Order: sequence, then structure tokens, then C-alpha cells
Amino acid sequence: MHPSGARRPVALWAAGSVVLVTLAAFVATVLLDLHTDTAGPGAQLVQGWGWSYALLGLLLAVLAALVLVRSPGQGIGWGLALAGLFWSVDALSQSYARFAVRADDALPLANLALWSFNRLGAFLPLAGALLLLLFPTGRFLPGRWRIAGWVTTIAMGLAALLVVLAPAEGVLPDVALPPEVDVDWGALPLPTGLSHGAVSASIAVQVAGLLSAMLAVVVRYRRARGLDRDRMRWLLWSVVAIALVLVVSVGLEVRGLGDAAIFVIMLLPAVAMTIGVVDPQLVAIDDLLARTLVYAALAAAILLADLVVLTALTAVLDDSLTERQLVLVVLFVSVLLYAPLRSRLARWVQTLLLGKRSDPYDVVASLASTLESVDEGPQQLAAVARAVATAFRVRYVAVEVDRGDGERLVATHGARPTQVRSTPILFRGDEVGRLVLPARGPRSRLSRRDEQLLRDLVRQAATAARTSGLAEEVQRSRERLVSAREEERRRIRRDLHDGLGPVLSGVVFQLESARLLVEKDPATAGVRLREASRTVQEVVADVRRLVHDLRPPALDDLGLVGALRQLAGQLERGGPEIAVSDGGIGPLPAAVEVAAYRIVAEALTNTVRHARAERADVRLCATDGALRLEVADDGSGLGADVQAGVGLRSMRERALELGGRVEVACPPSGGTVVTATLPIAGTAGGER
Repeated sequence: MHPSGARRPVALWAAGSVVLVTLAAFVATVLLDLHTDTAGPGAQLVQGWGWSYALLGLLLAVLAALVLVRSPGQGIGWGLALAGLFWSVDALSQSYARFAVRADDALPLANLALWSFNRLGAFLPLAGALLLLLFPTGRFLPGRWRIAGWVTTIAMGLAALLVVLAPAEGVLPDVALPPEVDVDWGALPLPTGLSHGAVSASIAVQVAGLLSAMLAVVVRYRRARGLDRDRMRWLLWSVVAIALVLVVSVGLEVRGLGDAAIFVIMLLPAVAMTIGVVDPQLVAIDDLLARTLVYAALAAAILLADLVVLTALTAVLDDSLTERQLVLVVLFVSVLLYAPLRSRLARWVQTLLLGKRSDPYDVVASLASTLESVDEGPQQLAAVARAVATAFRVRYVAVEVDRGDGERLVATHGARPTQVRSTPILFRGDEVGRLVLPARGPRSRLSRRDEQLLRDLVRQAATAARTSGLAEEVQRSRERLVSAREEERRRIRRDLHDGLGPVLSGVVFQLESARLLVEKDPATAGVRLREASRTVQEVVADVRRLVHDLRPPALDDLGLVGALRQLAGQLERGGPEIAVSDGGIGPLPAAVEVAAYRIVAEALTNTVRHARAERADVRLCATDGALRLEVADDGSGLGADVQAGVGLRSMRERALELGGRVEVACPPSGGTVVTATLPIAGTAGGER
């Protein structure tokens, strides 16, 4: 059995037990708080209700159960379970101490409850700091931060131990207690001044330790990669939220806000850790983090502004500031300071964390301007990659464009991650390339508005890619046309000069020789005439070959459909059965006939030679001012790794010469289908 499978029953049992125990503690604290005399010495000695902290313990236990059920070997689940039990014990001790201490006597275990709440509870900040320091690996950060982690843990532990051992005299409220109650139960007999100093030092060390743990979260997030970075992003959000809560709780003196702040501060990291382990991609954490940062900065800025303004007004006006004047000042500060500051901070943080995706018009307009100023081809694709990376603030973007000759042009921005995902680049319904983005990371999660912006950018990329590709294809086609024309002229000249010229000269010599011998030696003259006749026949055959290369004579004799049927009959000998069907194409320009004949001939030749097909069908029809022809066979088809050969390139070039196109597909049913579309209207009628 796999180790994780073996641990699962233990984890499930432990998770259920912790939830039940903390639930029982919560119910007990609620009952105790309901029956506590709020005017009694217990309520005065132990201020605050215990049920809220018991609820915190229950929630921590539920979060621990979620982690343990999903990942039994995850140490953070056990840590959350222990933290939940710890808070439940602390809350139960608080509620019982308030209930058990009476005016005349105290119930059993009252001193133990007081000791647990006032002293053992000092270790609660250490428990929270350890969770921050160890998530998600269960180990301290390496290097100097490992030393800092151990120093923080030891210092907070000693500070908590100091609270456990220090006397409570002068620290707790001065309340008349029954003789059975001993608030210094288990404490060392230290002087009063030393005791006060120990408590103050302990609080300072605990606060410094928590701040150090929060800073370690930021450092670990910056160092993390992949899944750990996604998890740490959630914990980083909780740290930012904690900072916001601290700013608000310190700046606002609201009754009961302190308990609520403690509740939120202890619960947020646990929630973040649970989401990080169970499903880091639950929501778009970048948006949540950005908004939290905005409100944290706003809270600090507004509180600072309020403090500065009120201090200045107090110094200037002393006590002459009326309530109405105060309201006007607050409105004045809110209108002139709060609104602009919030708007600017929101835009800055949004750009810092999520890029410029919130301003799609600016992104698209900037890309369009850039594309106009750079050269076509690789530089345009590189500009598209940079624009996408800037708009979505992703570390890697690649733009891949397929060329007609099988070549692929790639422009990248940043280092390629381990996992990527691709989005097709479409141009008029045809896929001309791909846009490659990281597959992981919250920035790769796109909202509907983000997807629309990405489509707009991809459309720009498609236009740039298609324009660049078409320009290069046109240039290459021109070069091939010029080269083919000159090669054709050279071949004809060579055939005429080196072939027909000498042969015709020989015929002239033979005829002249026969003329001179016709009277003296008629037999020999007849032989010379027969030789001249055979030579002339060979010349006629060569001339026919030259004419066929320029334009198949069958096109003039039989028409396109008849010529194709004649060709099919020739290829059927020892090959597959070939059927040619005519959808009523009518008269065609000569150039279209030649291109169609050559394309079908090349497709059928490939079928006979390579496809191992039993049947091939040739279909022709004229629709929407274009000749559409299709050659389909039931052969083996083309492999995924087969590159475009000379024959396929030749077919495409012949179609491109007329402004048409050729597509080759292998349907799921098998075989190969070659489809060509050749424009008829406006096509030159010249021959090739």
C-alpha cells in the first residue's frame, strides 16, 4: 500500500476527533458564558468572552480536517489541528475562569483555568508564527533565514515562558477574590518591577517575532517557484490583510475591535494555507491581493492624513474647532485627498501586479502603433510577444507562426516555464499560428475581460503574422516564377538548339544527298529518303513533347474533364480505380485549365505511388466565380510528421499564381483529400 494511503485512515480519524473536541469546547464555552455573572469577580478578573476564541479553534480544526482529508501527509494539517486544540483549551479556560470565580468561593479547577488562560496562552503567538515560518515545506528557509527562524522561535518561546513564570501582581485588574483563588499559581517569586518588565519585554518579543515571521513569508514567496509560489501567494495575501487589520485596529479605538482583530489575524493565515494546499487556483488571487494592497495602503495613507490634519488643526485652532467645523474638515479632506489617492493607488497596484490588462484600449493602441514602426516579420512578432507580456504581466510569451513551406517563425519573451498552454492564432477562420503562455500561476487565469483583450492582441498578431507571411510568400512566388520562366526558356532553347537544330540540319543533308543520287543511284537515294523520313518523324515527336509541356493537347481536343478522364484511364493501369465527375463547369480560361490539370495530375500521381489506395475520386464544380476541384482517395493518408514535398509545393504554387489555394487534409475516416480553389473571374487566359 502507498504510504499516503496508509496514513489516510489515521488522518481521517484524527481530523474527525479534533473537530468533535473543538465543537464540544465551543458548545461548553457558549453555555458557560451564558451563565456567567458579568458583574462578578470572575468576569472582572478575566475580561472578554471565551466563545469567540472557541469558535476560532473550531474553524481551525475544520480547516485542518480539509487539509488532512485532501493530503494526509501534509504537515500543515497537523499543525492547524494542534492550533485549533490550543485555542479551544485557551477559550474554555477563559470561560470557565469567568464562571468559576465567585464572590465568596471558587469552583474546582479555577486556579488551573486561570493559569492556562493567563500563562499558557502566551504560547499562542508562537504557534501562529511557526505556521508562517514553516509553510508550505515544513522547514525554515535556508541560509541566514534558517538562523533567523530558529532565533525567532527560541526568543518567542522564552518570552512566553517568562510570562508563565512571572507573578501577575499589578498586571491583572485589582479585584477582590475569594481565598481559594491564587492568580500566581505556579509562578516564581520575582520582584514587582521585574515582573512588569518581563511582561512588557515578552509582549515586545512576541510582536517582533510575528513581524519577523511575516517578513519571512515575503522572502519565501519571492524565492518560491511553481506550485509553492502559488501557495505562498495566498499566504502573502493573508499577511497583507493582517497588516491592514493591524493598521485599522491601531488607528481606530472601537470597543470590541481588539478581539475581532485577533480573531481575523489568527484565522486568515490558516484559511490561506488551507486554500494553498487544497486548491491554489480557487479564485484569481492576484485580483484579491491587488485589492488588499490597495486598501492596506489606503488605510495607512488616510489614517496618516487624518492624523496630520487633525494635529495641525488642533495646534492652530486649539479647542475652538466645533463639531460642524470638524465635519467640514473631514469632508474637505475626503474629497481632495481620499478619492484621488485611492484612484492613483488602485491603478498603480493594479499595473504592478496584473499589468495593463485593466486598460485594454491603451494596450491595443500601443501595440498597433508599435507594429507600424517596426519591420515586418520577426520584429513584429517580437512586439506582439512584448505587448502580451506587458498587458498580462506574465514571465513568458511565445508567438509561433506557421509558414506555407513548413517553416515556423517563433518570437519569445522571457524564459520558458515547465508547463505552458497555447491559444490558436486565427486569420479569417484559418489557424496561422499559436500564442504560448504559462500554464500555471494566477496571472495566467483570465477573466472574461482579459480573454477579450487577449483576443484583440491575438488578432493583431494574426494580422501581423499573415501580412508578413503573405509578403514573403509573394516575394518567393515571384522569384520562383521568374526562375521557372527562365528555366523553361532555357530548356526550350536547348531543345531547339541542341536537339531540333542539328536534326533538321541532318535532314537537309540527307535530302540534298538523295537529290544528288536520285539519277545515278536510285536505291541509295531511296535509303537516304527513308532515313530522312524517320528523322522528321522523330522531330515531330519532339515538337509534340514540347507542345505538351507547354499545354497538354488533350485540353484543346477533349476539354478539361475529358483530359482528366484520359489521364485517369492511363493511371488506372495497374493502379487504383479512378472516377472523374463533372458538376457542370462550363468554359474556363486557359490558365485555369492548365493549373487544374497539373494539380489533379500531381495529386493522382501521389495517390498511385504512395497512398496504396483502391479508389480515388476527382470532383469538379464551379461556384461563386471559382473552380473547385477535389481529389479524394481511401489510402493510408499522411503522417503527422510528413513535411511538404516538391509535389505539394508545386500544387500550392500553381494555385497561388492564380490567386487560389490548395488544402490537404486527412479525415478521420481515412485517406487523403486534396482540395483546390481557383478563381475564374478576372483570370488571365494566357497559357503556360
